[in-house]
Amino acid sequence: MSSSPALDDDLRAHLIAQPEIILNDQDIMNALVTAHERQMGTNIVDLRGAAMDRLSNRLDRLEDTHRSVIAAAYENVSGVALIHRAVLRMLDPADFAAFMQDLDGDVTETLKLDCIRLVLETVQDATDAALSRLGPVISTTPAGFIEDYLGQAAGPDRRKVFLRQVQEKDPDIYGDCGFWIRSEACIVLDLGEGRLPGMLVMGTEDLTQFRPGQGTDLLEFFGGVFERSMRRWLS
Repeated sequence: MSSSPALDDDLRAHLIAQPEIILNDQDIMNALVTAHERQMGTNIVDLRGAAMDRLSNRLDRLEDTHRSVIAAAYENVSGVALIHRAVLRMLDPADFAAFMQDLDGDVTETLKLDCIRLVLETVQDATDAALSRLGPVISTTPAGFIEDYLGQAAGPDRRKVFLRQVQEKDPDIYGDCGFWIRSEACIVLDLGEGRLPGMLVMGTEDLTQFRPGQGTDLLEFFGGVFERSMRRWLS
């Protein structure tokens, strides 16, 4: 005959005085339930054990959801901070040339992008000296280019922001930007009555940064600030 070793008297008294030590330890509780099931044998349906398994699985799923919600909230707060800093930077320049220079420099870096391009539909020659002085940040295209590029005609139902992954960067937009663009955000701009539309294109080498289905509220806000700034410079 063999008997199970008895608990040390001090340990037993400690556990009786503070049972929450066991209740709060998931590993110990799982071990106790497993030992109980072994004693009951395999021919007895343990409804209590099955219920505890379901509760444990639900708790695991709840913890995963909790972590996902926290991560999403943190990402959203970080995105808001980036957009706010970029908007403040756009409000600093005193002339249009500096505004374009910041767009291609500090604003791009603040938003953690590889490239930003302003696409303007125009009837002017792309080699116009005034546009050339503003650098590669401006891409001029014929009228109708934006509709063709987005694959959606202008109208009240057209989205403001398009997020997508791309296989090859468009040379009419990016030129020789030095980056292998894999995803982009396209923000359609209303530059005012009597003017052809524009488009702000944000490009990145990260294939997953811009994907269909992502939220676009922050980009819509940024685009709204940008197009109002553009109207002020164009007037």
